[in-house]
Amino acid sequence: MKGFRVWPVLGFLAVLAVASACADTGDGSGETPSTEWGAADFNGDGSVRIAVVTEGSRDDGAYYQALVERVEEISAAEGYEAPLIVDQVAPADARAELNNVVAQGADIIAIGSSNLADGNEDLFLEHEEIFWYCNCGSGYQDTPGLLRSADSGAELGISAGYATGLLLDARDADLAVFLGCCDLNFEVESFLAFRLGLHLVDESFDAIYVPTGNFPFDFNNTAGATEAYNAAVAEGVAAVYPFLGGAHEPITRLANEDGLVVLTAGSSRGCEREDLDYDIEVMFDAGDFLTPIFDEIIAGTAEEGGARRFTVGVDPEVGANLCDGTADQDQALTDLNARIGAGQFEEEISRILAEAYGF
Repeated sequence: MKGFRVWPVLGFLAVLAVASACADTGDGSGETPSTEWGAADFNGDGSVRIAVVTEGSRDDGAYYQALVERVEEISAAEGYEAPLIVDQVAPADARAELNNVVAQGADIIAIGSSNLADGNEDLFLEHEEIFWYCNCGSGYQDTPGLLRSADSGAELGISAGYATGLLLDARDADLAVFLGCCDLNFEVESFLAFRLGLHLVDESFDAIYVPTGNFPFDFNNTAGATEAYNAAVAEGVAAVYPFLGGAHEPITRLANEDGLVVLTAGSSRGCEREDLDYDIEVMFDAGDFLTPIFDEIIAGTAEEGGARRFTVGVDPEVGANLCDGTADQDQALTDLNARIGAGQFEEEISRILAEAYGF
């Protein structure tokens, strides 16, 4: 067991920011020499390098990009080595890519999803000198040697569906499309919850799920997503949730051209974009998860092998947000999110999880 290994999720960021501040030259200046990295130099090679390994594209405009950009910001601000960014990794190649970044001297390895962590848990202990972090989601179990964050796809889906329903109602429309990959369990969870959120606004509202991938975990198939989008538009959808990676922004542009309601898929910066127009932010931004855990690490309240859970209606980092809602719409969504946070949909969420994961 290493020292400084007592934090969850965002632990690695706090370590990075604090380690440099705590190492002192001893001359009273309080400055940190470039070769003294303190706790952040986990492998003891005299430098600090963070690695990010994701199955999505580093510039997907959504979830994966948020994680990459935040790591790049931290590395630049603290004077660390340029981070190692390995994107578009297939689950079958995950072990090889994780070993590659280990060999390249990574001190901290951030894994973008549970799909890349599955089956590689032995590496976390084999290379215990490295700080391992994964934004693995609620379906991934606590794992020795790994710090993870977790949110609930069902909670997020209910919030996103409700927000979409509010905007459909204002347009006298009733149908949305959820563009995903290939009926993966977590997609089913999110979609079923999205439909429930729509029904909470009006029982007649509905959504259709359309797969766009050519193979499992193919969230980057722009051609397939475009074909699915056009078919959905022909059916009269008025809102699109592009639950995608590299194909997310191309579909958003099409939705903008057609004047449809469109949602982000993780990013909390959609409303401020100038090149794309979003109506709803569905926030589960991997970059945002880093900040709140910083305080928890400093306070010593995080524990290795566990998870920091982000709950809709409790933690501001997760949930749907209207970019330009009316006062009444904003309040209705705030009230709905509060109900989620208070546990008022636990029975519905249990049924959704049972259907999505077969338990």
